[in-house]
Amino acid sequence: MRTLIKNGHLIDPANKRNGNFDLLLSEGKVEAVEPKGKIKEAPGLELIDAKGLVVTPGFCDMHVHFREPGHEYKETIETGSQSAAAGGFTTVAVMPNTSPVNDNRSITELILSQAQQTAIVNILPIGAITKGLKGETLSDMGELKEAGCIGYSDDGRPVSDSEIMRRALEYSKMFDLPCIQHSEVLELTRGGSMNEGVVSTELGLKGMPTEAEDIMVHRDICLLPKTGGKLHVAHISSGGSVDLVRQAKAKGLPVTCEVAPHHFILTDEACRGYDTNAKMSPPLRTNSDLEMIKEGMKDGTIDIIATDHAPHDLVDKQVEFSKACFGIVGLETALPLTLKMVDEKVISLERAIEMLTSQPNKIFGLDKGSLEVGRVADIAIFDENKKYSIDPSKFKSRSKNSPFKDWKVRGKILRTLVNGKTVYKSH
Repeated sequence: MRTLIKNGHLIDPANKRNGNFDLLLSEGKVEAVEPKGKIKEAPGLELIDAKGLVVTPGFCDMHVHFREPGHEYKETIETGSQSAAAGGFTTVAVMPNTSPVNDNRSITELILSQAQQTAIVNILPIGAITKGLKGETLSDMGELKEAGCIGYSDDGRPVSDSEIMRRALEYSKMFDLPCIQHSEVLELTRGGSMNEGVVSTELGLKGMPTEAEDIMVHRDICLLPKTGGKLHVAHISSGGSVDLVRQAKAKGLPVTCEVAPHHFILTDEACRGYDTNAKMSPPLRTNSDLEMIKEGMKDGTIDIIATDHAPHDLVDKQVEFSKACFGIVGLETALPLTLKMVDEKVISLERAIEMLTSQPNKIFGLDKGSLEVGRVADIAIFDENKKYSIDPSKFKSRSKNSPFKDWKVRGKILRTLVNGKTVYKSH
């Protein structure tokens, strides 16, 4: 089957295309990209009219939690992939804090096998840095890469032992994969449930100071010159950490970072009323941090947008704030929340698409995020002007824990294609 996507506004940062182009797809790949009207319609062609719509490479999220194996009541690889497709994501990287932990070949192979059977998007596993995420003994990083892992992380927990982290960076250099760090000094955050500040004091909740993030980011950056490893700072939330990454990049050190939409949209004020859907780790920070994050997005310090999609069932959230699980779902709200940064002129639409497509793939050495001729046809089509209210009850995700209920937004995914085939279509 050949497919012609015509009349759309193509934004493909990897190939510096931003204009009216038509796409011809054949056997799951891009056969041709030509200016509007240049590709002639022919019998047997499936036509997709993208008039008035934006056509981009499929989005890539390098930080999701799909809970399988072990906590399938929150999310499965199948439901997570459906949520991803509904958000325009065609490739997602799943974190290893499953049960059992993805710290060996058998679990990696299990995840990939389950993905092959049930997923409608590309699933890429992240392997654990340490066995059992305990921070004590390195996992077999070579075995994990051979099995299909594209990076290493103990996400959900930091690698607190500096010697272990140093060795992890050294070993990861051998395999040319990044170490993804959840930056947190646990001694400073133990028992905390939100950002330490005025709001936490007023609510009577133990806080988690920004210094806990800043100190860990600084330590990891200090380990880079001798180890030569690649460091990727996950879900950056502190303005101080943004500045540390900026300085490290100015020195030419191999460090990159990501930001989740909730960290450039919300502040700790969202925790008022003890709304557990606003509880996440790292926590929502202050307006000052938010402004520094926006500056980091604007000047390129922050490389990519990743959702940190963390589904939880009602039983995990409908408890006291201090006892509730950390995390929110994010795949189906990423586009409209990112477009708020476009509206605020923090970033351009083209830069937004770059942070969701070509940049993640560049950092992780993947062959996605591009609509170059010959590449796999993973595509997102959206109406950037479509206005609507966010309704978590309609999410494809098995969990609905979102603080954005009833938010008025613009930008809706209408169709997602993986390998040239439609895997999601809005009704």
